[in-house]
Amino acid sequence: MERLGTGIGWRPEIAEAVEAMPGIDWVETVAENLCPGHLPPSLVRLRERGVTVVPHGVGLGLGGAERPDEERLAALAARAESLGSPLVTEHIAFVRAGGTRTVSPPLEAGHLLPVPRTREALDVLCENVRIAQAQLPVPLAVENIAALFSWPDEELTEGQFLYELAERTGVRLLIDVANLHTNHVNRGEDPAEALDALPLEALAYVHVAGGFERDGVWHDSHAHPVPPAVLDVLAALASRVTPPGVLLERDENFPEPAALERELADITRTVREAGAPGARDAADTSATPREATAAGGSGIGTGPRTPEAAARPTTAVATAQPTTSEPPESSEPSAQAADFGTAAAPEAPATSIPAPPATSPPSAVPEAARQRLALAQTALLSALVAGTPAPEGFDRNRLTVQSRALAAKRADVVAKVAPELPVILGAGYRAAFLGYAQARPMTGGYRRDALDFAEHLLLAGGPEEATARGELREWWLEREGPRPRSARPLARLRRAARSVLAGR
Repeated sequence: MERLGTGIGWRPEIAEAVEAMPGIDWVETVAENLCPGHLPPSLVRLRERGVTVVPHGVGLGLGGAERPDEERLAALAARAESLGSPLVTEHIAFVRAGGTRTVSPPLEAGHLLPVPRTREALDVLCENVRIAQAQLPVPLAVENIAALFSWPDEELTEGQFLYELAERTGVRLLIDVANLHTNHVNRGEDPAEALDALPLEALAYVHVAGGFERDGVWHDSHAHPVPPAVLDVLAALASRVTPPGVLLERDENFPEPAALERELADITRTVREAGAPGARDAADTSATPREATAAGGSGIGTGPRTPEAAARPTTAVATAQPTTSEPPESSEPSAQAADFGTAAAPEAPATSIPAPPATSPPSAVPEAARQRLALAQTALLSALVAGTPAPEGFDRNRLTVQSRALAAKRADVVAKVAPELPVILGAGYRAAFLGYAQARPMTGGYRRDALDFAEHLLLAGGPEEATARGELREWWLEREGPRPRSARPLARLRRAARSVLAGR
């Protein structure tokens, strides 16, 4: 695996700051926000400087009951090729449900939701990963996600689930240590146990992010500073294996560049201090991933692995070669990458988890297994976004928290993709949107959601202020009018709008 070094999540709001930051070896960008033929100038300049750019997908839904959508896969592949990326990444999650395998219309979560850790769900996930691998031009890495709740009757721990996924598919792992901390608080899962069970030789890179705790629930916000508890988990991981790369994620509430640089320095120092002695020992003895003594005061065990984990065969992922993309413009390790001990890191034998050939057909999962998963995920998502009863066995209080979080995120993202709406509606935007969303699940993505929200307000005679009502009408007609979904809704809205305007 190529050594990436120190990275930061590239976002338009901090593009100039990222370009000016010293010691940045690579960046990661949300794949769905890019157009391959029209890359942001900032990303183009970074690439020209030799900075690696990795597209990070959020929309495939590899953990869902449906096979990966070919158009979404093609779009992710095109972004990897346009960026000359050495790999692409996605999440172990489902993001939509309903449809042909159920009696429900298609539903969109608008967020990453956990898959049940059962053998059957793992079978579906493995097949979906193989389908994606066969259509992507570069290796795929998948990320563990944060969760507010657990599925009932799970059969595997997070570490076991990830280990079997990597072993059966050859996929690489993107380990988010902030998500391990989140699951520790919310689901009582020990990060050390997860790290002990992971095939760390399959590690592609590491995410680090901030969050906050409220009423005993940890929210993985990506909008707050990285807390010491997350750095403790990072240290525990770094004591076991030298990460090929570590990346700071920040999605909103961006601080001054100096604050981000301090966080990056804390991350680099944590990895160096936790891993440097072990890295030297490993280089001298060609040992398997490093063991380290417990980190004082962290609460995260970094000592010897459990007997079960120690007895497990060492696992490695074969390095798959890109088939169509150009290599990154610079593969020289920077001084920042050297801080991770990359020169001394041992190379694991690539034998236990061979990457499947791109031309090999995936093994067939019985249709009945996909249908059972589809029904379970649809029942859960419907409870979260459409107000139907919670499925048996779930913590209803946690589902309520998750439902509110999904609605809040939906309001935030709609405000980003359609920034005119909060301007037109003013302080009443958020309350109006949450009221609209309460009984209207998202079915076609955030841009469609913004148009549907505006249509809903206009048909209901809102907003109350006449000027805002006129501006909202013009905004909706400009975007929906040229290509209406059908003549009837457009005609109905135009009649309603004329009626409302006539009554000013």
